[in-house]
Amino acid sequence: MPRDSPDPPLDALRRQLPALLHGGERPLVCWAVSGPMHTSTVTAASERGRGSDAPQPTLILVLDRARPLAGGARHSLTNIERVTIGRGHARSVQRVVEEGRPTLKLVLPDDRVSSLHARIELGADGWRLTDCGSTNGSRVNRQEVRSALLADGDLVEIGQTFLRYRGGLPTPFDAPGDVDATDLSALPRVFGTLIPSLAGDLETLTRIARSEVSVLLLGETGTGKEVVARAIHAGSGRKGPFIAVNCGALPETLVESLLFGHRRGAFSGATHDAAGLVREAEGGTLFLDEVGDMGAPAQAAMLRMLQEREVTPLGLTRPIPVDVRVLAATHRPLVELAESGEFRADLLARITGFTFTIPQLRARLDDVGLLIAALLRKLAGDRAPRVSFSSELVNAILEHDWPLNVRELEQRLKAGVVLAADGRLELSHFWPDGPPRAPSRSTARPAEALSPKDQALRDELVAKLTEHAGNVTHVGEALGKSRTQIQRWIRRLGIDVERFRR
Repeated sequence: MPRDSPDPPLDALRRQLPALLHGGERPLVCWAVSGPMHTSTVTAASERGRGSDAPQPTLILVLDRARPLAGGARHSLTNIERVTIGRGHARSVQRVVEEGRPTLKLVLPDDRVSSLHARIELGADGWRLTDCGSTNGSRVNRQEVRSALLADGDLVEIGQTFLRYRGGLPTPFDAPGDVDATDLSALPRVFGTLIPSLAGDLETLTRIARSEVSVLLLGETGTGKEVVARAIHAGSGRKGPFIAVNCGALPETLVESLLFGHRRGAFSGATHDAAGLVREAEGGTLFLDEVGDMGAPAQAAMLRMLQEREVTPLGLTRPIPVDVRVLAATHRPLVELAESGEFRADLLARITGFTFTIPQLRARLDDVGLLIAALLRKLAGDRAPRVSFSSELVNAILEHDWPLNVRELEQRLKAGVVLAADGRLELSHFWPDGPPRAPSRSTARPAEALSPKDQALRDELVAKLTEHAGNVTHVGEALGKSRTQIQRWIRRLGIDVERFRR
């Protein structure tokens, strides 16, 4: 459709997300960060000729519990032999050569960190953390250590800062070597995923936002599908409003009236003209929330509208053309519902121009500091800078399975901000009955939770990942699918790729 103004630039979605994410009523989801950070004298990771989706040793700064608004950071350790961690006036990173060794110097504005607190060095047996005689010590997985060989996923506590070591984080070839949420000159703080593969998917979604392509958002309850839909609308350049429809709440007897409107007197109780939800979204975006719960009459009515791009309000005989961009979301398996006849296959085809799966919070816990920062700004407002976390609470947050996703995190934070009179959030503010039971590190979904089709797909992916030693690109080539599609399947089916790498 023509526009009053040219398509917005790629950054339009980035510029408009803060107001949506910080001011909306629905759960929050943070988006992709990208861009360089502080001055480096060692070649950046994105310029080193890395292979597509190559696994890289990575150090992730998850959360500074004394300054939770700072968010997190990610630093590639490719071509690095040593990391030094010490105290400074502001958080920064610098890639230099010291004593002939490529070194990543991480500076933390933490008064519990010594001037040279710890080193992480690459040796014959892997990466080893050594405490440099610090005043407050160093911890790995809650245990104080003087020296410890790091394994993938280990949580390192330096002063009040929590870092996670990843032995081989799949990283696209063009991902920046350093990403830090505090570097506001290079990136908007609201874009907060430290997972490189997800950042690439979100960049694709940003481009899709500018088009007329219909989008289907998939994800568990509470992952923030409506927030993503609103962000797509904001980045689309459409001048009309964003109208959300709760598809599961559409009464069958009033479907056409609610969607397409009516004239006064068209039926008993029609005391005035009504435009209907579709025409209310004229020039904008119609969001079909929980479209998998839509009844058969509503499915038929919506299909007609999408095919003809017009509606006929009750009481009128002539159709009215409409200009709406349709987005849909569901937590239900629409393909399986279509195969069983519960959802119209022709309607599914109309709403799936592009499909995007929002990962569960438990699959992206390295982003939790970024999510907490944005949620605190939304919940606490001017009080947010005074909020801090106890060490025990941060450990519990990073061990919790978060079955209700970002919505659960938001509710825990909301209660904690109210209960923490002095601004310091303790474990009891989140979980009054004690810490939740720590789940297994495995994110694999139980087999009984999968449909037969998904189980067959999972078995095939596991076989190919085993054959190709966890190389997602090679698996995609073997199956004739893109790397991005393989990654979506891996996230949806809860497969831990790291266990296949050798």
